[in-house]
Amino acid sequence: MRVGADVLVEEHLRQLASRLRGPRRLRADLLTEARHGLLDAVEAYRENGLSSREASRQAVLEFGTPEQLAPAYQAELAVAALRGLSLRVVAFASAAAIAGDLTWRGSSWSDGPRPPAGYLLLSQSVNWIWAGAFLLGLAGLVLVTATARSARPGLTSLARAVGATLTGAAAAGALAGAGLFTWSILLWDAALTWPPMIIGMLVGGAAHVWLGRSARTWLLATR
Repeated sequence: MRVGADVLVEEHLRQLASRLRGPRRLRADLLTEARHGLLDAVEAYRENGLSSREASRQAVLEFGTPEQLAPAYQAELAVAALRGLSLRVVAFASAAAIAGDLTWRGSSWSDGPRPPAGYLLLSQSVNWIWAGAFLLGLAGLVLVTATARSARPGLTSLARAVGATLTGAAAAGALAGAGLFTWSILLWDAALTWPPMIIGMLVGGAAHVWLGRSARTWLLATR
């Protein structure tokens, strides 16, 4: 008879899971914790003399409907998604600041004519975008800690604003960086055969995909 109880519990959890978006590991952990809680409640009701099916029905009723439970679970997932996005932005911005100059250092064209003013402006813009994103990432981590300790609506709204700005900064940084690499190749043919440039393009592209996935997770978690 325990199988019937498990079916009711699993169906309840399936309905709850269909309403949740966010980091997969935390989402799985939350659902596993809920499953254990429900099955423990079913067992307790059975020990009190209820049939297996009735015990399952009572445990599910006491647990709450998916509509009632989803907002609290989703809020936790959104905080975790902001933490992940903030950490990745901070890591990316730090690595970009260190590796950016190394990409060009010692190149055959570094001692040549000065690049156009527009190119220099774009290059500086990339630096400023990621410097700002780095600071926003730190702010996001601070807000994650504050939100975990307090459920005040103001903190939640501020966290959403920081997450949205981080996502925009990451997109702007990716576009500006791609434009800078493209312009570099157009200015200096040797850039296509310069190993640090090639490595930078490959690693930078992979890092942007890594960052983009985190931004997508945050967007889904706060939708």
